Amino acid sequence: MKLQQLKYLLAIVDNGLNITAAAERMYTSQPGVSKQLKLLEEELGMLLFTRKGKSLGSITPAGHQVIERARIIMREADNIRSLASDYFQEEEGSLSIATTHTQARYVLPGIVSEFRKRFPKVGLNLHQGTSEQIADMIAANDIDFAIATGSTDLFTDLMLVPSYRWDRSIVVPKDHELTNLDRKITLGDLAKYPLVTYVFSFGGQSSLKRAFADEGLEPDVVFTARDADVIKTYVRMGLGVGIVASMAADCADKKDLQVIDAEGLFPRSTTWIGYRKNAVLRRYMVDFIHLFASHLTSRQLDDIRRASSQDDIDGLIQTSDLPVRGGCDEGMTEAV
Repeated sequence: MKLQQLKYLLAIVDNGLNITAAAERMYTSQPGVSKQLKLLEEELGMLLFTRKGKSLGSITPAGHQVIERARIIMREADNIRSLASDYFQEEEGSLSIATTHTQARYVLPGIVSEFRKRFPKVGLNLHQGTSEQIADMIAANDIDFAIATGSTDLFTDLMLVPSYRWDRSIVVPKDHELTNLDRKITLGDLAKYPLVTYVFSFGGQSSLKRAFADEGLEPDVVFTARDADVIKTYVRMGLGVGIVASMAADCADKKDLQVIDAEGLFPRSTTWIGYRKNAVLRRYMVDFIHLFASHLTSRQLDDIRRASSQDDIDGLIQTSDLPVRGGCDEGMTEAV
């Protein structure tokens, strides 16, 4: 028994047992309504109406009882929808987010500030970790949202909303030789110097490591860290040339560091925000997604909230259309 069948049943009754009129009211076809009525009667094992040829004659005694209960069921269904709407509109609660240091330090501050202005009664909990640690938090049901880059194989239980793309930047002291190049920097240039970068960048099938290998080069990685601020600290010490996410090229670094654009040297990365597949998103959660992925339209957000599979979301958002996030003075730019 389906709610739609009960809707058709009540539409028939409310339209004087006229199936054609009921179909018009429900914006469907007369054969479709007749078929669903027949299926309902077969499932119940009783006739709800007497027949006069192809028309309905009257409501049977059993039909009266079924119709009475159907009205109760539909009222309760409306109450549930109303309850869901009220739940969605609530502006109190909590939101726990797990993300990487780069996102927490360089991307989220402005977003969190705006979110707090809109929802002062929602408590925010921010947890930092590696992709593996974030996946563990998800498994323990400790968080509502995860924000990370790539590593989608670790998050098969989440609905992932691609949010923006980013490149990498080279950071060196202001007097470094690489600042005097009269051309675009190459991987060959980088391979001549000791490198300081993220610990995950050269592990396994890292896109960074692959980029060097494709050029027949072997990078000299002398120090790795998960924190871009730590990487820049050791660049200042003269330990090597730093490779960081473009968002980590902070304006304050200009005092003693030179940022060199590395667009095109390495594959462009995609950052996403994810939530559990069975999660019921409240309005403040949807608003947070919109703040993080501000290019999304209201229609897309509504469709994302109702999406039942990752394929649905992937169909709504094409990665190639995502904006590109840069560092100091660059902000977000349109996809290129």
